[in-house]
Amino acid sequence: MIGRLNHVAIAVHDIKAATAVYRDILGAEVTDEVPQPDHGVTTVFINLPNTKIELLEPLGENSPISAFLERNSAGGIHHVCYEVDDIIAARDRLKAGGARVLGDGEPKTGAHGKPVLFLHPKDFCGTLVELEQA
Repeated sequence: MIGRLNHVAIAVHDIKAATAVYRDILGAEVTDEVPQPDHGVTTVFINLPNTKIELLEPLGENSPISAFLERNSAGGIHHVCYEVDDIIAARDRLKAGGARVLGDGEPKTGAHGKPVLFLHPKDFCGTLVELEQA
């Protein structure tokens, strides 16, 4: 069902400083900062030959990653994102198997402009999983 790894997301307190680490120290190609108000984050993508790293900084006081950063003061890996061919079929199969889809269960538009869903970390070895329609 799952396809390729689309990205690994890292929550950070300071997206400019984190971007500089990847760009200036590691020599990576980085995108511009993009506010994602529907998701409560600002994102930067680090483009790698085989996948991407997504940097997430809280956007506003009600950001869903604020609590994560309170528990993980240095930041850290927030979620992994896998591609799926059909997000509705994937959702229905996962729910039939007992997996919990976060939110109302309906896909939302993600940072790449494609439908995404998040799956409860307790159902996936302690890891928050994002599914993105390929």
